[in-house]
Amino acid sequence: MQGVSGTYEIDPTHTTVVAQWNHFGFSNPVANFGGAEGRIVYDADNVAASSVEVTLPLSGLNAFVDKFDEHLRSADFFDAERFPVATFRSTAVEDAGPGKLKVTGDLTIKDNTRPVVLDVTINRFGEHPMLKRPAAGFDATTTLLRSDFGVGAYAPNVSDEVQLRITTEAVAAADEAAPAE
Repeated sequence: MQGVSGTYEIDPTHTTVVAQWNHFGFSNPVANFGGAEGRIVYDADNVAASSVEVTLPLSGLNAFVDKFDEHLRSADFFDAERFPVATFRSTAVEDAGPGKLKVTGDLTIKDNTRPVVLDVTINRFGEHPMLKRPAAGFDATTTLLRSDFGVGAYAPNVSDEVQLRITTEAVAAADEAAPAE
């Protein structure tokens, strides 16, 4: 498997988690869950020893319409006042072919935890040109049912099925020695 072993901190300014769903059959709106924080531990020699932990503050939720953002944060959906974050913690990482990984983990939204499988593409490992530290980039996709997480309002008119697209850039943890090639 390709890559550079090490611990990488997710860069929230270069990470997006985009959810897309169908609205009454007319449109396919999106929302971005910004402000992601977390850590990726990557072991190139033993991919199964790798792990991912991510926290998504719901204050970073942006559907590009202020009134809709408020509705998504309301008790109808995420109830962000009572449950201010969503979390993902990997339970297994598997090699899925050249430049690919399968990351299984527990996604928790509103105290509802369900297993989710991410299909991951490794974009790049290398030195970050501005930070002069090792960096890694990944894209991931999955499909889930929002009703599994207590955010199923208005289904089936608003689709229960949601596609997630994730792109992330992560930089070697500052307190860690540079990972070996």
